[in-house]
Amino acid sequence: MQSERLRYINYIKLEKGLADNTIVSYGSDLRKLQTHLEKRGIPLKETSHQVILDFLESLYTEGLDSRSIARVLVSVRDFFQFLVFENLLLENPCQKIESPKVWKSLPKVLSLEEVDLLLARPDTEKDLGIRDKAMLEVLYATGLRVSELISLTLEHLSLEMGYLNCVGKGSKVRVVPLGRSALQSLEVYLKSARTRLLRNRVSSVVFVNRKGEKLTRQGFWKIIRGYGRKAGIRIELKPHLLRHSFATHLLQRGADLRSVQMMLGHADISTTQIYTHILTERLKDIYRQHHPRA
Repeated sequence: MQSERLRYINYIKLEKGLADNTIVSYGSDLRKLQTHLEKRGIPLKETSHQVILDFLESLYTEGLDSRSIARVLVSVRDFFQFLVFENLLLENPCQKIESPKVWKSLPKVLSLEEVDLLLARPDTEKDLGIRDKAMLEVLYATGLRVSELISLTLEHLSLEMGYLNCVGKGSKVRVVPLGRSALQSLEVYLKSARTRLLRNRVSSVVFVNRKGEKLTRQGFWKIIRGYGRKAGIRIELKPHLLRHSFATHLLQRGADLRSVQMMLGHADISTTQIYTHILTERLKDIYRQHHPRA
């Protein structure tokens, strides 16, 4: 299966243009399947409907939750569909297997007070503090994914117009407005701290580390976790938390779901609908305020 797996990974990288993180996830899922088949001595061409069911059951036994298993099934199903398309298999053994039911838990979010505490923590007397202030402000103002934030280049910024261009999943570009606070922090950083951090180097990357190099996801995670502790925020601060808070606070103040979908870069409105409980609560408030017999 090794050669078929690598052939498929090359296909989704070059032909489908999937994001790097998605490609890594697909590769990891297929390695799980490869290990399962090799342990049982099952050739790839003899993989049946029942073999796939046994594979998924083994994932449950290993402790994977239904959301993770549903993602694995998507990867495996697409892999076999590719093999059928390439005439390497006659049929897709995953074709009639339904995805496990996934319970969509509501995302944790920060309150407005907690956001204020977090954004006030960077020490703007220091270059790294100026940078961190700008990063946190931009993240909360735009709802970018961390991978999108650290990949921003100067060409993506249109500060005079008050927006940035973001390259999201599948290399799709979207326009996201920047709020006043984010713009101010970003302009201060670009005119001062960034120049000093680069130390005469030339780089198009917006946010750089103390060595003047592009930040990593792990590096940013450590930064935001540290500020969360300093701000006394009880929720464990993960990078996606500001993204969820961005969407939640917009909807609470009257933004429509479709606009939030566009700003988040969700290809399907169903992904954004995890936030619909906010709209429901707002409708209840409007009803109580305006209905004569509420």
